[in-house]
Amino acid sequence: MSENPKKPKQPRKRTKAKKLNISKRKSWQDIVNGVDKKEVPVSILQKIMVSLVDGTEIIINVKELISDGQNPDDIEDMLDAKFNELDAYIKNVDFFVDVDKVKDQVQPQTDQALKGL
Repeated sequence: MSENPKKPKQPRKRTKAKKLNISKRKSWQDIVNGVDKKEVPVSILQKIMVSLVDGTEIIINVKELISDGQNPDDIEDMLDAKFNELDAYIKNVDFFVDVDKVKDQVQPQTDQALKGL
């Protein structure tokens, strides 16, 4: 009778546990990215990137303009005038939102609405 030697058991491969990184900022980033808006308040903008039909890209740092003391309403009026003036030359306009400002404005309202739950 021949013996069937048992193979030694292989040690289980340990897979490294994946850490879930859930941050409030990331959650707000996901919320903001999921919204398709045609108009955005100037006060929450970080920058605007204007692409012209000739391939030129113009970046307007709105956050910097506001921090330099410019009034958001004045910035909005200036942008409206320029966009209307250059409409035939504008291919696309991308608005980059300051997620932290959105969070700071919306979070208190969200907390208030969900307070009783």
